Amino acid sequence: MHLRLRTIVLLAVAVMASAPAFAQSQSQSAPEADASWEMPRLPDGQPDLQGYWTTQTFTPMERPEYLGDQAFYSEEEFALLQSQLTVDGADPLARFVIEIDDPEERARVLDQTHRDEEYVHYDNAIWLATPVPKGLSTRRISLIVDPPNGRIPPRNEQAEARAAAARAARGDRGAFDGYELRPHSERCLNYRYNAPPLQPPSYNDIHHILQTPTHVVIFTEQSTNGPRIVPIDGTPPMSDKIRQWPGDGRGRWEGDTLVVESSHFNDKGAWQGSSRNLKVVERFTRVADDRIHFTFTVEDPATWDRPWSAEVPLMATEGPMYEYACHEGNHDIRHIQEVYRNIERQEAEAARP
Repeated sequence: MHLRLRTIVLLAVAVMASAPAFAQSQSQSAPEADASWEMPRLPDGQPDLQGYWTTQTFTPMERPEYLGDQAFYSEEEFALLQSQLTVDGADPLARFVIEIDDPEERARVLDQTHRDEEYVHYDNAIWLATPVPKGLSTRRISLIVDPPNGRIPPRNEQAEARAAAARAARGDRGAFDGYELRPHSERCLNYRYNAPPLQPPSYNDIHHILQTPTHVVIFTEQSTNGPRIVPIDGTPPMSDKIRQWPGDGRGRWEGDTLVVESSHFNDKGAWQGSSRNLKVVERFTRVADDRIHFTFTVEDPATWDRPWSAEVPLMATEGPMYEYACHEGNHDIRHIQEVYRNIERQEAEAARP
């Protein structure tokens, strides 16, 4: 289990004091700004996005296929799902339950008392439950809003060719048969939901935003890449020769919306099958004291024949944030491999005539 230790956050840039955090809420629909609400601003006039925010939600990235063309839950459907997902004892990691059509089966799977007896993981409802239970953040059925079917577009021929080449290079070896094949997440190198784009992680889903006149810092609780320090002062992108897990982000203000464009990803992440030419555009607009309207659009002609977009509600929550210290799999890879080599030697000796 990853260590989660309370720390004083040390940032690479001097930042202003965070704005007060507000109680987290779970809205049933896309946010609309109150006409009487005034945008909080910093001394330099920038909209104040600072504070602790959470993306916790059971809303999946893609619309479940059994729901067809339905884009929003009805009031009745939403109420039933909320009551099931937020019940005491529900497993916060069981995000796949949204894919289950039968309400009774969905409730059964959520209740951890019905787990397989061979399941030895810790009780998620104890270790991962939050003061405001994880539910649905909106009545929207998927985070993806474009294409209209709520699904990631199919990968094109270039993407399929890359995937086929990777499979051929691996041969008949499994994902755990060599140090170079083991999953990036197991080695604490990179998680598929590490930004950009900013996405809801399975747990530890707080995002701490801080601002200065020249930079915005987005510090996600569950991340292996450290804080995102985004220049908003016109600093040019880094050299195209430099490639990083989280890419390279540059921000600007369009009215009251913070726009962050990221590129320069490496060849190792392949988020959703993407290539190193992935481009991500994120937009942050504060619409209430307790809500930031956040959307992202991704584009990669070497993977998809069209861009696609998602909407992820950011809801105010309380701090402090906890350190997410993931390193076990990477530090212990030597011993993992030693065990397997010893097993292989023992099997080879036993097979000798």
